[in-house]
Amino acid sequence: MFISRPSAILVQNPPSVPMLPVTWLACKVKRCDLIVDWHNYGHSILALNLGTNNFLVRMSKVIEENFGRRAFANLCVTEAMKSDLQKNWKISATVLYDRPASIFRPAPLPDRHALFMRLREHYPVLASTGPDTNLITERFADGRVHLRQDRPGLIVSSTSWTKDENFDLLLDALEFYNEQRNNDSNKYPPLLVVITGKGPLKADYEALIMLKDWQNVEVCTVWLETEDYPKLLASADLGVCLHTSSSGLDLPMKVVDMFGCGLPVFAYKFPCIGELVKHGENGLVFETCQELGYQIANWFEGFPEKSPSEYYFRQNLESFQKVRWHDNWMKNALPILTNSSKTS
Repeated sequence: MFISRPSAILVQNPPSVPMLPVTWLACKVKRCDLIVDWHNYGHSILALNLGTNNFLVRMSKVIEENFGRRAFANLCVTEAMKSDLQKNWKISATVLYDRPASIFRPAPLPDRHALFMRLREHYPVLASTGPDTNLITERFADGRVHLRQDRPGLIVSSTSWTKDENFDLLLDALEFYNEQRNNDSNKYPPLLVVITGKGPLKADYEALIMLKDWQNVEVCTVWLETEDYPKLLASADLGVCLHTSSSGLDLPMKVVDMFGCGLPVFAYKFPCIGELVKHGENGLVFETCQELGYQIANWFEGFPEKSPSEYYFRQNLESFQKVRWHDNWMKNALPILTNSSKTS
């Protein structure tokens, strides 16, 4: 098959090795421009397991710096990363914030009901008595779907179960919440915490969760079909993000997806998270399990009535949802590609 000469090749980093040198070589062969889309630093991810002084980590860092400088243009996901690239490697980059795909949007109640009816067949914690009811929603004889008044508060967290997410923080916060509800069951609802994703530490945390003797908190780890994940986010009352960033310079895509569904998020605080999660505007940030525990308790006090904060956060997220991935790409990335085609 004949492929005409491209004006540019766009490569996402990481992975850095061997992608950056191989793509640079391909650009030389094709006589086209290299554009690097920085989502994180590959060497910082390697360092999580190998340590910063490991030879492979240092080699990856040199490769990123060297081939980043050789690129025709560079994109990156935060202002903090843009500043870091310029300061340390003299690489000039354009910030292209991640935006949610169109599939991540609020879901109508009948769609949410259908989701939980499917999931209850695989996850008994969602089951309930009655032919057309589950733990969260119910359908009446006239076809109307309602949220159950006795439903638990629903928290969703998404993870790849790796070292850059400390789930002990969430478990300790849930321990605090369990005690709070033991002291005042009228003030706080029971909680259902659904954690999605796969990864190397999943089995370890599932074993730890099994040891918890909680009366008011249920934790369910799930793996969802692609079309069901956005509906789950749109059905939740709160999102929790424990992403810490290996470099401290990237933003969690899972929060972007949650915001696309109109879901407020409590996120772990690291240097650049404020570029996405605006504390007190579309979510909250925390640094300790105690902070997160108090934030969760305050959020669900008086549930199922929404708190003033929830109304405010969800209203603020409406403007975020107006700009989607495709529109953002066409506005901010396409001009760079166009410039490449003119110079090639």
